Amino acid sequence: MTSPVPSGDLVGLERRKFLKTTAAAGLTMALASPGTIWGQTAKPAGGVAANDTLNLALVGLGAQGRILMEAILAIPGVRIVAICDIWEYARTYGQRFLKKNGFEVRAYENHQDMLAKEKELHAAIVATADFWHAPVTNDCLKAGLHVYCEKMMSNTIAGARSMVETMKQTGKLLQIGHQRRSNPRYIVARDRLLREAKMLGRITAANAQWNRAVSDDLGWPAKTAMTKEQLNRYGFDNMHEYRNWRWFKKYGGGPLSDLGAHQIDIFNWFFDAEPTTVIGNGGKDYYSTHEWLDNAMVIYEYRLPEGVARAFYQVQTTTSAGGGYYEQFMGVHGTLKMSENPKYTSLFREAAAPSWDQWIKRNFIAAPKAAPKADDDNAGGSAVVDARETAALASYVLPIVLNKKIHQPHLENFFNAMRGKGKLNCPADEAFKSEMVVFKAIEAVEQKKLVTFTPQDFAV
Repeated sequence: MTSPVPSGDLVGLERRKFLKTTAAAGLTMALASPGTIWGQTAKPAGGVAANDTLNLALVGLGAQGRILMEAILAIPGVRIVAICDIWEYARTYGQRFLKKNGFEVRAYENHQDMLAKEKELHAAIVATADFWHAPVTNDCLKAGLHVYCEKMMSNTIAGARSMVETMKQTGKLLQIGHQRRSNPRYIVARDRLLREAKMLGRITAANAQWNRAVSDDLGWPAKTAMTKEQLNRYGFDNMHEYRNWRWFKKYGGGPLSDLGAHQIDIFNWFFDAEPTTVIGNGGKDYYSTHEWLDNAMVIYEYRLPEGVARAFYQVQTTTSAGGGYYEQFMGVHGTLKMSENPKYTSLFREAAAPSWDQWIKRNFIAAPKAAPKADDDNAGGSAVVDARETAALASYVLPIVLNKKIHQPHLENFFNAMRGKGKLNCPADEAFKSEMVVFKAIEAVEQKKLVTFTPQDFAV
C-alpha cells in the first residue's frame, strides 16, 4: 500500500502495439488517462511528488463510499488516514474494515473538524448524499486538497456550478465519479472504433437503459439510530430519509440522477456534443414512501456535424426487465453495444457495410461469433423470414479486458493526475455539462414537456 504508484501497463505503448498486445493477451489494464497513454503529460499537482505516498480522507461511508474504499485498497502508493461520516455506525464499520486491512485511521463526525485537525492530507474522496457534495467538496478544495467527488456533483445546478468555480479559484484537481470515462473498453470504443475507424458510419441513434427490480427501503439497527437533533444538524429530517436519501428531493435527484447520470454522460462523451432538446415522461407509479419518480423515459436530440441523432434513455425501478444495463450506438454500418459488464458488450455489422476485415487484422475487434441458426420449428419445417426483416447480423467482440474493480481505473487516473502522470478524465468543468443534461431531463419528465438547451446552460 505504501509503494509508489506504477505508471501503468499502457504508458509508452504506441497505439497499434497497445491494441495488438491487449487483443492477443487479454491483458488487465492499469489505465492512467488518455493523456498518459498517448504521450501527453501534466505537471505534478499542488506539491505532490511523483513517488509520494498519497494520504487520503474518505468522507461518506455509505454504500458508494464502501465501494470506493475497497477499490482504493487495491491501489499501491495511497493510504486512507482519516474517515468521516455523521453516523457512528458507519464510522465504526469503516475503522474496523480498514484495521483488518492493516490501517489505523482516525474517524470524524464532521468534515470541518477533520480538515482542522488533519494536516498531512493530499486529497479527499467525497461520497456523501448529493446535497452535501458541494459544501464538502468546496471546503476540501479551499483547505488545499484535491478532490474526487462522486456524481451527481450536487442536487442543484447552483451547487454544481459552485464546485467548478472553487476548482478554478483554488487551482486544485476535482475529478467527478463518471467512472466509465476511465474504463479501457470505453476509451478504446470511443477513440478507436468510433473516431479513428468510424466503423459504425454515420450514427443516427443511441439508446441506453438501467433497470432494477422492486426493492424494500433501507432500514437500520434500532440501537444505532441517530437522534433527531443530530440528524437535523446535518440537514436530515429522520432516519428513514437519511437511509433512503436518494428517493427524496431535498437530498438527491432520483433515479435519473443516481443511475441515468452515468449513461447519459456517455451520450455526451461519445458524441462529443451536448443535446439541443430533451423530452420526457415518467412518474411516481409504484412506491408510496418515495418523493422521486419510479420510472422515466427521455429522448435527447443531438445535432452532429454529419446530421441529427436522437438518444433514448430509460430507467425502471419496478422491474429488472430481464437484466442488463448498457449504452448502444446505432449507425448505418453497424451498432456498438457497451456496458461495464462485458457480457453485454458487442458490435454488429450491417450486411451491406464495408468489410471490417482490416479492423480485425489491426486487432481493433475480434472475429465474429457464429451467426444464429435459423428457426426450424415453423410449420413445414423451414425458416421463414419476413421480407421486411433485416437478416441476422454478425456479432464481433471488443477484445479489451478489465478485471479490476470498475471504479479503480478512475481513481488511478485521479491519483496519477495528482502526480503529473496524466490529465483528469472527468474534471468538474467537463462533468458539469453532463450533469446539466440530467437536470434538464428531470425537468422534462416532471413537466412532461420539451425542454430546449441554450449555450448559457453549459457555461461555467
